[in-house]
Amino acid sequence: MLGIAAAVLFFIAFLFNAAEVETIDVFSSTNLMLLGLALMALHVAGIGASFRSGWMRRR
Repeated sequence: MLGIAAAVLFFIAFLFNAAEVETIDVFSSTNLMLLGLALMALHVAGIGASFRSGWMRRR
């Protein structure tokens, strides 16, 4: 889930950069890319994963 959010932020940052949209400093393309990288790091670390590793199927 965090990987999808990071991809969306990367896409929005790309659009801001490609269209040369002037925004306030909080929503600049660099800040959006850094936020996307932070979300990707959390995703790779396993935070926000929906997979249960201890779950076993009963017979």
